[in-house]
Amino acid sequence: MKTLFAFMKKEYLETARTGKLIILVLLFALFGVMNPAIAKLTPWMMEMFTDSLVESGLTVTNVQVDAMTSWTQFFKNIPIALIAFVLIFSDSFTKEYKSGTLLLALTKGLARYKVVLAKTALLFSLWTLGYGLCFAITYGYTAYFWDNGIAKHLFTAAALWWLFGVWVCSLLVLFSSLLQNNTGVALCTGGVAALAYLLRFIPKAGAYSPARLMSAASMLSGAEGTGAYGKAVLAAAVSVVIFILLGVLNMNKRQV
Repeated sequence: MKTLFAFMKKEYLETARTGKLIILVLLFALFGVMNPAIAKLTPWMMEMFTDSLVESGLTVTNVQVDAMTSWTQFFKNIPIALIAFVLIFSDSFTKEYKSGTLLLALTKGLARYKVVLAKTALLFSLWTLGYGLCFAITYGYTAYFWDNGIAKHLFTAAALWWLFGVWVCSLLVLFSSLLQNNTGVALCTGGVAALAYLLRFIPKAGAYSPARLMSAASMLSGAEGTGAYGKAVLAAAVSVVIFILLGVLNMNKRQV
């Protein structure tokens, strides 16, 4: 266990040293502020464009914003933050292959499965940090301006979207154990996520797609209940375990 924790410490220190941690914090904090800010500024922006819209023949009515407007922005913007997260950390494994530091660690007695576990823990914890920061900032500012109580199942919906992010992180682990460059890792991760998204539209099978978790925002208005996502949660949780196990198997077989 000492070697595992030592490698994990090295990973966190390198993330901080390379500036990725700062980028992560700033990125998710920015999105956290943007969500209520956009909601708050919407009436003002509509008022600014009222004249031009009227001249175009469009009728402009008073825009009412509340906590739901802010949380709608949150669930619209968090996919963009997740894409940025994938791009930033798609080289988590591949940089080790290119620099030769992984080979050095293995020759010193570090087991290959510990490499996968350490990288997985890094990705999961950083995603949780960024996502939690974004959610907390949005929650705080939204509570200041409006009433969060009108958003039903808010924490459950947020947890479901967090799980989808964990599922995407497990894809990063899987493809990082297979491919040599971060571009391929990012493209394959995005490709599988896109396929999962398309699977949502297939009757019956769509209920098991992890991408179904991206629709959790519909719970806020009461359009769907928590039971509607049980199959997707199960599929996501099982596939996360499978992807990590496959990552370990691939790492044990590959030459570094």
